[in-house]
Amino acid sequence: MNMLIMGPPGSGKGTQSKLMVEEFGVPHISTGDMFRTAMREQTEVGLLAKKYIDRGMYVPDEVTIRLVEERLKQDDCKNGFLLDGFPRTIYQAERLDEILKGMGKQLDHVFKIEVDSYVIVKRLSGRRICPSCEASFHLEFHPPKQKGICDNCGTELTVRSDDTPETAIKRLEVYLQNTYPLIEYYEDQGLLRNIMGFGTIERVFFRIKRELGYDQD
Repeated sequence: MNMLIMGPPGSGKGTQSKLMVEEFGVPHISTGDMFRTAMREQTEVGLLAKKYIDRGMYVPDEVTIRLVEERLKQDDCKNGFLLDGFPRTIYQAERLDEILKGMGKQLDHVFKIEVDSYVIVKRLSGRRICPSCEASFHLEFHPPKQKGICDNCGTELTVRSDDTPETAIKRLEVYLQNTYPLIEYYEDQGLLRNIMGFGTIERVFFRIKRELGYDQD
């Protein structure tokens, strides 16, 4: 299966991606991970991307698209893949369609994790991070044993700058603005699968599998 997963920050998309990769035996293709790997291995595209990243600039579409194309042509993608973080624009989506068509493939499913805005803000603004060991906690869902202190190393926990309620709202607004055209694009193709993101991790994953016909009520 060739799949794409979408969802706003705080939707649980990352957690569901891990479960999908394990369940369906396909590689998780994240543009962020790919850039880091390409730069570490000093591939042609990796070196090109590094020039932009080192200057604090966005990597141009064409460089990102080349990187994705290289990744999709690797052997472990022969039986399917899970794309995450790409495409982000209609142009990227159209180019992805061209790449897959050239490989004799196409997307089979596009999953969109849906969570109410107030829940997302609550999830993001409740996160706490240890600046020393990078352990992650949540005031409601995974609180530290001692308030404000890391369970692992005893360091005082901090709030990431992008996890304040104000920033969380802005991040959500940007996501919705940027992805709305993509939602329509894949809906028109009959590929979009809306997955309600409330409830337990297991329940959300059950909904994904049900869309694929793996589980029935």
